[in-house]
Amino acid sequence: MPAEVFHIHVHNAHDQAINRAIEWLKNDGVIVYPTDTIYGLGTSLHSKQAVERVYRIKKIASNKLLSFICSDLKQVSQYAYMSNHAHKIMRRCLPGAFTFVLPATRLVPKIMFRKRRTVGIRIPDSPLCTRIVEKLGHPILSTSVPAGADEFLNDPFQIEQQLGNDVDFILDAGVLVSEPSTIVDLTEDEIRIVREGAGDPALVY
Repeated sequence: MPAEVFHIHVHNAHDQAINRAIEWLKNDGVIVYPTDTIYGLGTSLHSKQAVERVYRIKKIASNKLLSFICSDLKQVSQYAYMSNHAHKIMRRCLPGAFTFVLPATRLVPKIMFRKRRTVGIRIPDSPLCTRIVEKLGHPILSTSVPAGADEFLNDPFQIEQQLGNDVDFILDAGVLVSEPSTIVDLTEDEIRIVREGAGDPALVY
């Protein structure tokens, strides 16, 4: 069945759109939604069925690290261990265009574990993302909308054309012009920039 599409303003999404996204997430749905960087594929963190669908859509192996979106650092602390050093860095950079890799707590579902017991954490500078997570009551898994190997789609029309039968719901905020988030590994004492993206790496140091 083709995806349901809801047109929104990225900075002022109507409650009806938010509530519809929540309905899909609570029922093992896969949604497409705008973040502060690019469009994301989103599922409930606790829906194994939906997470497996994301792996199939992305055509990636289940050992690839996926990130998830939290509403604030307090919620992050439930799912990831933050050293004092890591906490200071994240407080300085978030909300913002960064993904931080951290050691996972036991609350993270096993399907999220890969070679290492780590998770990727995002707190986007996006009221829309924050409202979705807060209303859902727990984080959502997040990954870019694929357009091939290491490429992504940022045009909702193209997303609907290519993935309209694979996802359930699309929040269409128009074309986004940005890069993916900057990925920073904070699992060790030494800071490691895994990927440079929209977030300024200078803020990490």
